[in-house]
Amino acid sequence: MFNTDHLHPIIVHFPIALITVGFLAEVASLFFKKEKCLSKTGFYLMILGSLGAIAAWSTGHLFTEAPTQGEILKVFINHKTGGLVTMSLIVAGSIFRIWLMAVKKEDSPLKWIAFGFYVLAFAAVTFTGFMGGKMVYDFMIGLG
Repeated sequence: MFNTDHLHPIIVHFPIALITVGFLAEVASLFFKKEKCLSKTGFYLMILGSLGAIAAWSTGHLFTEAPTQGEILKVFINHKTGGLVTMSLIVAGSIFRIWLMAVKKEDSPLKWIAFGFYVLAFAAVTFTGFMGGKMVYDFMIGLG
């Protein structure tokens, strides 16, 4: 039987993968400057990662039950905060990058601000995923 409790664990893998692969495409584009497809790939994965992060945060916020006490509460708060930070950074980075494209400044020094958003979002999604894994494997949340 399908349960809404399962939505968050199903969806979270998408932003993790999309943000990670998109970030790696952006890093590769720094080394292979003539390959414009790498940066475009990073851009499209950033947009999809934003949508995935919104979906992951929303399902976590709406459909999961928070622990009330103990050591897991600290891990849960870190996970929840990390999710919000990840979503905020990747969405802000996407909006900024769309704006750069709209004003035709994709190749200006402002591109480093967009890259900075990607770096921070990648770090945040890694931390958030680690905290989620800690809840599952250290505290057996979601395995019952």
